[in-house]
Amino acid sequence: QVQLVESGGGLVQAGGSLRLSCVASGRTFSRYAMAWFRQAPGKERECVAAITYNVGVTRYAESVKGRFTISRHNAKNTVYLQMNSLKPEDTAVYFCAGLEGPLGTGWYQDSWYSYWGQGTQVTVSS
Repeated sequence: QVQLVESGGGLVQAGGSLRLSCVASGRTFSRYAMAWFRQAPGKERECVAAITYNVGVTRYAESVKGRFTISRHNAKNTVYLQMNSLKPEDTAVYFCAGLEGPLGTGWYQDSWYSYWGQGTQVTVSS
């Protein structure tokens, strides 16, 4: 069982930056592929970034490529999402998600992941 706790959300002006963190409980974090999802009001949850458990290969949604960076520090049981050049359309609740093993081809699907955090609100003002 893995528990995930996100932090780092808040209110920022358009063009600004935020860094989200997700700390995982347990001793096997290095075996988990991780991802960040977001859900805006009235919209479906979407995956914005994912990272493999071992060599740190990353995947991004087209809407955030070049602006967001996912990374992980296995010794700290933490995955990060650095968000730069934020836009009002990035406003959403951001969730951390994890699955044990390889990232796989379904990395962008929320049903692919077994573990979820409670979410952290990100609001970007224009």
